[in-house]
Amino acid sequence: MSKVYSFEDVKAHQTKGDLWVVIHNKVYDITEFVLEHPGGEEVLLDEAGKDATESFEDIGHSDEARDILEKYIIGQLDEGSRVDNHKFDPIRAGELPQESSGSALRVIIPTLAVVGFLAYKFVLSKN
Repeated sequence: MSKVYSFEDVKAHQTKGDLWVVIHNKVYDITEFVLEHPGGEEVLLDEAGKDATESFEDIGHSDEARDILEKYIIGQLDEGSRVDNHKFDPIRAGELPQESSGSALRVIIPTLAVVGFLAYKFVLSKN
């Protein structure tokens, strides 16, 4: 069983030399990763001691970034501190958002236009 932390525990670790974050109710000690972070240390320092779930997901981290993150897990957030209603649209780096149903019209309308044009040309060529 992993160690359980309160949100107060996490908030006590907000410096470059001692940096914890919460992502999806898991607690991570990312102190050693601060200097390696491809996005720079400032973005991590902005989230230090906080729930960084929305920020992490909004960026669209790759599967590789998620694997790296798992190296730094130190425990879970306690039941009283958990947040399960984050607002984000999960997307991975390199993925495109799913298109809406309107995308079918992008195929059907040009197809109808071509068929109509060919039918018109065929009718005119007979006259």
